[in-house]
Amino acid sequence: MPIKTVGARTRGLPRSVWGTAIAHFGMAVTLLGIVCASTWGEERIVALKQGQTVSLSGYELSFDGMIQRTGPNFRELAAKFTARSGGAAVGVLEPSKRSFGARNSSTTEAALLTRGVSQLYLSLGDVNEDGSVAVRVYFKPLVLLIWLGAIVMMVGGVLSLSDRRLRVGAPKPAARPSKSTLQPAE
Repeated sequence: MPIKTVGARTRGLPRSVWGTAIAHFGMAVTLLGIVCASTWGEERIVALKQGQTVSLSGYELSFDGMIQRTGPNFRELAAKFTARSGGAAVGVLEPSKRSFGARNSSTTEAALLTRGVSQLYLSLGDVNEDGSVAVRVYFKPLVLLIWLGAIVMMVGGVLSLSDRRLRVGAPKPAARPSKSTLQPAE
């Protein structure tokens, strides 16, 4: 089949077909993100004292110390970590634990560092008697592909639904007359 014909046929496809193809591609992107994040993701749970470091997937996180802060309705104990990759600082993470006096409850605020389509998470645990802090570190490669795939699926769905033939109440176009005209029999 000549290339010119394939291009003409491809351009002539209805929007619902294009939308379906794009939405299925988005599903593949989402599945790729899920598989990569769960297969190659790493996790470490360590107790660190100020000045110590933890390594995970090419990143070194050094514990710089604790900071006590007060918010509008909470008290917060935050830890400061410097993330390095290849010796160069790439970011500062500050996970924290918040205590709400009015409700007598506490929450943990995780820190997040996004690099490309991968993310590094840091969650703070309890402070131990020896002054060390329990820390949970996660590295999730290609995790943002999950969200990117969902956006691509949404675009495909909107494109598919924009096809006039699929709308309820849209009039059908009149049938075209046949090119060949019939001749009466003799």
